[in-house]
Amino acid sequence: MNETIFSKIIRREIPADIVYEDDLALAFRDVHPQAPVHILVIPKQPIVSIAEATAADAALLGHLLLTVKQVATQEGLDEGYRVVINTGTDGGQTVFHLHLHLLGKRMMTWPPG
Repeated sequence: MNETIFSKIIRREIPADIVYEDDLALAFRDVHPQAPVHILVIPKQPIVSIAEATAADAALLGHLLLTVKQVATQEGLDEGYRVVINTGTDGGQTVFHLHLHLLGKRMMTWPPG
């Protein structure tokens, strides 16, 4: 996997507004928020995208979803929230390090994008 901005954030080479961290994941506020709460949850172990994930990544993927839940609770998203994983260029992925967008504190519309 190529070096990404997220790798630099994990290593603290680039500052970020970190709201959660454990041994496997890091969560920080998006610098271009699309909702009043817009947090990115990333694995510290680099995975390019969900399309590149394997069965060996199952526990980590589950951990990321539980991290989203924990951060949503921490952020007071009691009325609901949206979790988005963009995959590949056509899916809108711009940073090729798997990341989950946690969006909340506004009504979401359907269909998205």
